[in-house]
Amino acid sequence: MEVYIDADACPVVHITEKVAKEYNIPVNLFCDTNHILKSDYSKIYIIGAGSDAVDIAVINHCKKGDIVVTQDYGVAALALGKGAYAIHQSGMVYTNENIELLLMQRHLSKKERMSKSKTHFKGPKKRTKQDDINFETSLRKLLSELTKTGA
Repeated sequence: MEVYIDADACPVVHITEKVAKEYNIPVNLFCDTNHILKSDYSKIYIIGAGSDAVDIAVINHCKKGDIVVTQDYGVAALALGKGAYAIHQSGMVYTNENIELLLMQRHLSKKERMSKSKTHFKGPKKRTKQDDINFETSLRKLLSELTKTGA
């Protein structure tokens, strides 16, 4: 088992490394050439800039039983399709039961944005300390379950 992080602007890299290190699980960070990452623990993959290049690299490297950390529902769906586990930086664990609804909501939101020209939409809400706590709690729970079952 390894952890793969879609690390372009990912706020939970250090939390993931800290927890994975406790479980002695390797971590792989994927970013494009526009980001600079440094780590004493993780292996870093720098992928050429391009639409979805990092996402594709993450999916090409992960395998059944691995964990993918991503905020991209499409990447999560592909990881689940390979038999990997996926977790959002908010701590939500993606499952075969919730991914279809999440993808549909994403699609409907995109349609709504495209239909309203010149309308300004707010970006995501500011990350809080509670978000970090939720992520760490969910990651620990997932790793604990997977190491107990030997997945």
